[in-house]
Amino acid sequence: MPGKNERQLVSAHQIGLFDAHCHPTDIMSAVNHIEDMKAKVLTIMATRAQDQDLVLEVAKRYPVKGKDDMSEGQKKAYVVPSFGWHPWFAHQIYDDRESDVEIDAKQHYRSVLTPPPDDDTFLDALPSPRPLTEYIRETEQRLNEFSVALVGEIGLDRSFRVPLGSQTKSADTSKKSGGHEAGEYTAGSREGRPLSPHYVSMNHQKVILKAQLELAARMKRAVSVHSVATHGVIFDLLQSLWKGHEKPSKAALKKQKKDAPNTVESEDVKDESQDLPYPPRICMHSYSGPADALKQFLNPRVPADMFFSFSECINFASPASNKVEDVIKAVPDDKILIESDLHCAGDIMDGLLEDVLLRVCDIKGWSVEKGAHRLRDNWMRFVFGP
Repeated sequence: MPGKNERQLVSAHQIGLFDAHCHPTDIMSAVNHIEDMKAKVLTIMATRAQDQDLVLEVAKRYPVKGKDDMSEGQKKAYVVPSFGWHPWFAHQIYDDRESDVEIDAKQHYRSVLTPPPDDDTFLDALPSPRPLTEYIRETEQRLNEFSVALVGEIGLDRSFRVPLGSQTKSADTSKKSGGHEAGEYTAGSREGRPLSPHYVSMNHQKVILKAQLELAARMKRAVSVHSVATHGVIFDLLQSLWKGHEKPSKAALKKQKKDAPNTVESEDVKDESQDLPYPPRICMHSYSGPADALKQFLNPRVPADMFFSFSECINFASPASNKVEDVIKAVPDDKILIESDLHCAGDIMDGLLEDVLLRVCDIKGWSVEKGAHRLRDNWMRFVFGP
């Protein structure tokens, strides 16, 4: 981003920049650059079979023990892990909760992909699907290793189509990534392969998403949610989880105050120790919905603490990026986060985080120092709770 104020950025880094969503395990050869980065914390997402243990490994190298690690002025880099199964790979899991009968892989893929594939070559290239109960059990074990770990990246996507061909590692040393020559990409992503005509059915995506939201609720963890053209569907699913637990209306609070005048109202500080059927904190990552769609998530009766993160490479990369300004203006100051959403640790990740910090501060009318403080406090509440 041109015209960066380097002096202001030095002050911002002293306060700390917190990347709410990124994917550096996609290029493991660059992970060593984390300790040289200016960012204070990277919140690293797992997405598929190949990167769950990689996120675990990196989090062990740069562990966060608690809030005290987040003190201003400390130069040490930290990693907060997030374990989840991305909707792009939802077809690779089958729901075995009502039957322990081993499934036929081709039959499974024909049932969850649309249109149903009839090409055996395409079907043979897909990995053997994993049982949902096994994935949930393994993810719970990983979450238990890290008290601050999130559940993510999870969500829904109407646009994604399953790539053609087998999933192998692909070297890419033709371009710079993260301030150094890009290394070998972790297997399992699209990896430049052409796309098939097959989508993952929305019903199946919802099954996988709901199971992970229920896990996050049980473990009392925050979630990072991917949504492409599905904000209404995601809200309806979340609403079904918190039904009966909505915050009281203003009229109900007024009546409560009248009936019990000595009661201290504490709407903003929720008791997260109790068992609830929905995740306590939810971030819509690189939020791409319109400003009007924010109203349902920000309804004062919504019991979960909602956040919205923004990235340079997603939110400001398209010709329609001017619309995101209206969205950022509409997001309450205490609900906004920033992220790089980048696949590689290093200088480029730092630069993208600085760019989106400056964008948000400009749109919100904040000084860079005020913005860094605000975004730090928001990230702390998102990860650690109130």
